[in-house]
Amino acid sequence: MNSSEEIAVSGMSAGRSAMRMGPAELVQAAAMARRFYLEGKSKIQIAEEFGVSRFKVARVLETALERDLVRIEIRVPAELDAERSDALRARYGLRHAVVVESPADAEDSPDPENLGEVAADLLGELVEEGDVLGLAWGRSTIHMAAALDRLPPCTVVQLTGVYDAGTAERGSVEAVRRAAQVSGGDAHPIYAPMLLPDAATAAALRNQTGIARAFEYFDKVTVACVSIGSWEAGISTVHDMLSDEERGHYASLGVAAEMSAHLFDAEGRRVGRDLGERCITVKADQLRRIPEVVAIAGGQRKAAAIDAVLRSGLVTSLVTDTSAADSLMTAGPTPKPALSRADPDGS
Repeated sequence: MNSSEEIAVSGMSAGRSAMRMGPAELVQAAAMARRFYLEGKSKIQIAEEFGVSRFKVARVLETALERDLVRIEIRVPAELDAERSDALRARYGLRHAVVVESPADAEDSPDPENLGEVAADLLGELVEEGDVLGLAWGRSTIHMAAALDRLPPCTVVQLTGVYDAGTAERGSVEAVRRAAQVSGGDAHPIYAPMLLPDAATAAALRNQTGIARAFEYFDKVTVACVSIGSWEAGISTVHDMLSDEERGHYASLGVAAEMSAHLFDAEGRRVGRDLGERCITVKADQLRRIPEVVAIAGGQRKAAAIDAVLRSGLVTSLVTDTSAADSLMTAGPTPKPALSRADPDGS
């Protein structure tokens, strides 16, 4: 995931300007540059080896760069777009933004599978031993868990119920199990649907022993992984679970996005809060207190929804693709920095 630096140290072929240095100077400069850039020695160590002052070593290294004796290239894997990533991070005030090249044949498809692979690598960097990792329902989260190959020992907890209890084995429950298996830590899955018929049924389920035990970990989560959905069929799990009448009701409130069964308008304000009373999910204020919340979402069709959720301040980091990133960079006024974690609607 990190950028890698390629250091090319050459000698007599360093170019016309470098040839103005005498042969002895060239050889010494090349040797010092090799010690510093390739072998990781300090300027003081190099000075002691060559019997000169560290100030001379600094001048030689500076001259080697100026005269093209040393060339430094910053390179990232081809599938990562470093420029877009940095621009997106700065625009939204994110802690991390990783932009992946959109597949040529699926630029408009939501959540390309390669997002999950990159997110898995990112979690491998962010999660530390002893952390509590929270995973919310989402296709991208499931893809991420399947791609995990390294995690330090940590506890893994499910943050939402499942889309359909009948799919638990291959859905978010399996994602939690997979992450715990990779890390060697404890797993706390939730065997319950995300959306219930009414608030009373949801409250009763929350009090069941296994579910209550998972809920006890919500305030201890240090890193969370969530998905984002647009308010349209096939791109929002919650949208698909509701009746036509309910969809119309929430649409009338200006819903533009959903994340973990929380609804947001285009400005990132939460709307339709009554829905949460019927859902098995982590609360928005609990998400806001989690130090690192990584959202995985991409595709041009999801760009407006991603923008809305980022404006909410609930997310600190984002893994997305170039298709969504290009839309996000022109999505209205520059938003308030996410790292302030301020609640835009004051709740």
